[in-house]
Formats: sequence, structure tokens, C-alpha cells
Amino acid sequence: MFAALVTSLALMAAQAASPAGDTLNYVVGPDDVLTVTVFNEPALSGQFRVENDGEFSYPFLGRVRAGGHTVEQVAESIKVRLADGYLRHPQITVGVDQFRSQSVFVLGEVRTPGKYVLSGPVTLLDALAKAGATTDAAGAEILILHPKEPAKGSPTLPNQRDAEVVTVNMREIQDGKMSRNVRIRDGDTIWVPKAERFFVVGMIRNAGSYILERNMTVLQAISTAGGVSERGSSRRIRIVRIVDNKRKEFDAKPTDIVRPGDTIVVRQRIL
Repeated sequence: MFAALVTSLALMAAQAASPAGDTLNYVVGPDDVLTVTVFNEPALSGQFRVENDGEFSYPFLGRVRAGGHTVEQVAESIKVRLADGYLRHPQITVGVDQFRSQSVFVLGEVRTPGKYVLSGPVTLLDALAKAGATTDAAGAEILILHPKEPAKGSPTLPNQRDAEVVTVNMREIQDGKMSRNVRIRDGDTIWVPKAERFFVVGMIRNAGSYILERNMTVLQAISTAGGVSERGSSRRIRIVRIVDNKRKEFDAKPTDIVRPGDTIVVRQRIL
């Protein structure tokens, strides 16, 4: 369901993105090569490789911290330090001449799960597209796991406590909220869970199994299945639900929230 969506949105994001804006928000790391340009100061301009400790050597200032900071933050740091006794109102730009390689894991319901090496600013859609997009069984909500410690070449699992978890609903991106196309960090794991489903049977136009959306009501679930048929009654609806491995059945209101695995039964209307 989301496979074509991921591909098309990735193309839209690439066309709409501003390269300059992307670079300014890029988080610098070891082995990146930065281009620092100071207006009318060629001696202070040049290319600088970020070393393993996240710093690089710069004229007059000595060691400059870059690792873990955005390009924009690095430029501001140099500007402030140069203005402190070296230059009046320095005008500085910082760009990335060479991006380091970043390892990203994409797992779960994607066509080609695995570890991918990417360069430059990487977004969620970029990584999903690299993995061949999501499968038809994928759910709308995707987990992005930021490990608190270096990944050490292995993916981060959803149940690990030493990770920051960001949840992104692909529906929001589909609706044009491109701010949800979040940045992916080096060592992140993108986990695409299988969609939770529900069932609609009885006097319904299109009985079957459907993907459950967050906070979906009984009325919305029935609409997803095409609505009540001519012989059905919207007032005679029951839900069959498994609770603690026991089957329970009860009357349902249109506003009731559907749970994963629920079977909604639309009964025949009474003449």
C-alpha cells in the first residue's frame, strides 16, 4: 500500500528540498570534509577534515568542535570565536565538500531489509526508498531507533531501552506534512512493523480483512469495508474480540474504538 507512496514521496522530497538548507541541517561527523569560507580572508578559508575526535584544526582558533553539530552551528561557532579579538563582523559560510559514509539499518516490512551505507543528509524516505520501499503488509506507523551508544555494526531493536524511539505515521507525510520526513542519523535503525488488522463480516458490501488505523472507530471501519449492504442494519453491529485467549462478543456503537484482531459483525436488519 505504501510502496508506491514511498517512491513518489521520495521523488517529491528530492525535487522540493533545498540543497543549501539540507546541508545546513546536516550533522557533522568524523571524516567529513568541511569548506570554510571567510569573506575577504583567504588565509582563513579552505577545506578541513574532521578528525576521529570530532574536531578539526583551524587558523588562530586551534581546535574547533564540529562532530555532533550541524553545519550551521559550526559556522556560528567559528564566527563568534573570530569576532572575539580577530575580525570585525566576520562573514562566514561553511559547507560540506565530502560526506562521510553513514550506516543505516532498515528492517521489517520492506522489500529488501538490511544495512545500507548512505552519504550526505539522509531522510526517512531516502532510507525507505533505498530498501525498495515498504511491502503491502506494512503498517502506517514506522519506528526510528536512535541508539544512545554507538551501534557497533548491529541494528537496534524496538525493545532495547538504550535507544530513543521516534514514531512517524506515513499518513501524515502522505497528507503533505513533510516535516515528518525526519532526518536519519548514522547508526539508526528504521523498523517497519507489520500492519495490525481487523475483520468485517456479515451484511457488508466488501467483507474481509483491513489495515487498522490509529483510533479507528467502528463507523470508520465499516466505511472502509464499503458500508452496510441493503440487507444490513447499522444498528445491529457486534464485535467479536479475543481477550486473554477467550472469545468475547458484545454490541458495538459506531463510536467504539476498534482493536487489533477485532471482528465486526454487521447483522441483517429486522423487517
